[in-house]
Amino acid sequence: MADTVSVALRRLVRARAHGRCEYCQTPEAFAPEAFSIEHIIPRSKRGTTHAGNLALSCQGCNNHKFTRTRAVDPVTELPTALFHPRAQRWKEHFAWLPDARRLVGLTPAGRATVETLRLNRPGLVNLRAALIAVGIHPPV
Repeated sequence: MADTVSVALRRLVRARAHGRCEYCQTPEAFAPEAFSIEHIIPRSKRGTTHAGNLALSCQGCNNHKFTRTRAVDPVTELPTALFHPRAQRWKEHFAWLPDARRLVGLTPAGRATVETLRLNRPGLVNLRAALIAVGIHPPV
């Protein structure tokens, strides 16, 4: 298992994500800190460093996810896997509320991810409002 992500792999992950956090959809160009190349299945849980296990993640989502791969769905109160950007489609698990400032989870994985990663953090909601005002949000 490689401990570092190669430059080529970093480029691939960033290009594949179109410069957006693969969880909250924030564009890296408007973030105060560079995004991380995140192991979806953490190395501490035997996740490997390959394209299928890597995602572009803002610092907030990366910090809240930490080594988690599962969480409780707030509706069913049952444990479920968190959203997996390589194995699942974002639009099947999340939707923007009508004002496009907040996300809602559509599935157990989506709901658990919204709660666990705090995808409606106040700073994100404020950034989304600013991006809406200049026509950059929500993403297509």
